Amino acid sequence: MMIFCGNRILTRNGQYNFDDSDSDSLTVIRDSRTLPGVWGNLPAWREIEEPASLADGERLIGLRDLWHMAGDKAFSEASGALQFASWFMNANYCSRCGGKILPHDDDYGRECESCGAVFYAPISPAVITAVEKDGKLLLAHNAMWDEERYSIIAGFVEPGERLEEAVRREIREEVNISVKGIKYFGSQTWPFPNSLMLGFTAEYESGEVMPDGNEILRAGFFGADEIRKMNIPDKASIARKLIDKFLSEH
Repeated sequence: MMIFCGNRILTRNGQYNFDDSDSDSLTVIRDSRTLPGVWGNLPAWREIEEPASLADGERLIGLRDLWHMAGDKAFSEASGALQFASWFMNANYCSRCGGKILPHDDDYGRECESCGAVFYAPISPAVITAVEKDGKLLLAHNAMWDEERYSIIAGFVEPGERLEEAVRREIREEVNISVKGIKYFGSQTWPFPNSLMLGFTAEYESGEVMPDGNEILRAGFFGADEIRKMNIPDKASIARKLIDKFLSEH
């Protein structure tokens, strides 16, 4: 049983996934509601209101902190539970007829009790790409970030678009260059709120780096020694894994 308060997860003495007897002993459970969540390998969960206080050893932490505390498996489990919990809390009526939607008998879906339409938790795929040129890595500063933070280019996949097309389009739109040699790197669930990050590497092909001035304010190619001194993403993210891959090779 995982216990969430908004986007934070309750931990007690480093534990984040409680069995029924453990969860009943947690002092904040009196303010909770239980949501469905025992499907296959997906943990059950409860949602709680903001507690006035926490018992000894209890903490509410974000999922990035959970990754640092317990690693990839914990992050993935909590990510799935949190995304389902958010879906159950925020989407309760059929978009076709307005009827109530209830858990489906056969799978992770939910079915409208009025018209029978079946719905599934939304996932928003996004591509994130490490672009290399002459032993340097493309990093950019997003307008929404802290002043000195840099990362690699990312963006959501559009309807009807292949992943490779999304990689080329996002890089072209945000920094005005073309890339080649696109290779798949790996993926990561990213529940902020419901993304699936698909990581790629690519090589610079042509063009001059010019930030779009809207989403991206600064961008350029940086060497490994420069990057090690920069404010780059946390190690919990696939962005950092891609950057670390570049650093390990240079």
